[in-house]
Amino acid sequence: MLRRLRTDELTARAVQAIRRLLVAAFQSDEEESFTEDDWQHAVGGLHFLIEIHGEVVAHAAVVERELHVDGRRLRTGYVEAVATALNHQGRGLGTMVMREVGSYIQEHFELGALGTGRHRFYRRLGWLTWQGPSSVRSGTGTRPTPEDDGYILVLQTPSSPPLDVTAPISCEWRTGDVW
Repeated sequence: MLRRLRTDELTARAVQAIRRLLVAAFQSDEEESFTEDDWQHAVGGLHFLIEIHGEVVAHAAVVERELHVDGRRLRTGYVEAVATALNHQGRGLGTMVMREVGSYIQEHFELGALGTGRHRFYRRLGWLTWQGPSSVRSGTGTRPTPEDDGYILVLQTPSSPPLDVTAPISCEWRTGDVW
């Protein structure tokens, strides 16, 4: 069963189950371990869950962020905390969650975005690799984030302006990974 729940609608038990799923899914990659900052980035968003026999087996969250593309502000549905339980991978559950996420973003935002090193999965669902330079905005100005160039994917929506994926893109500063 696929459900959409705001963070404030999640029970403590559901939060624990989601966090266990995310930690397990990311533990095999030392550079990509799931941190407290990663969880905080998903808090306040809309969570997409698939449960089988009461067990959370797939998850993604969409939070609102403001990205700037070539200086233009775009209300963005940013995807966080995507994972499928290892023993349920290869069954289309991640695809099901991300199709639902994509539909939600298409209906509510000017742009969808996420950061990942695993582009193939998302590209087949219509996401595009951002090819332009990335940066982060803070109270002290804008700082390039070249380590994130080629890491960001975007999803165009019916309300997206014409996009040049080679243009500069920036996000607001936040603790942990800015992208």
